[in-house]
Amino acid sequence: MHRMLVLYNEPKDPAHFKKYYIETHLPLVSKMQGVKKVSYSFDVKPLGGKATYFGVFEADFESEAAMMSALSSKEGQAVAGDVPNYASGGVTMVHFPVK
Repeated sequence: MHRMLVLYNEPKDPAHFKKYYIETHLPLVSKMQGVKKVSYSFDVKPLGGKATYFGVFEADFESEAAMMSALSSKEGQAVAGDVPNYASGGVTMVHFPVK
């Protein structure tokens, strides 16, 4: 299994982010082939200290190759191209194998 993790910084307009993310962005993600499981939260809390992220998204794929294929597909490119429409605070994306 391979996981992609997306950490969203505080956006300029949190209400717009949440509404757009749920109504527009997540439906785009659902069209990507090879996604096994997705989850997200807008209730990100650090272990001690101040919250540094507004939201988090996780997607699991069968393998790194499956993830890369999904991201390079037409649907994956639409997802990537949509990020600037709501994530005005920027994002950090990482991926890694999970057992």
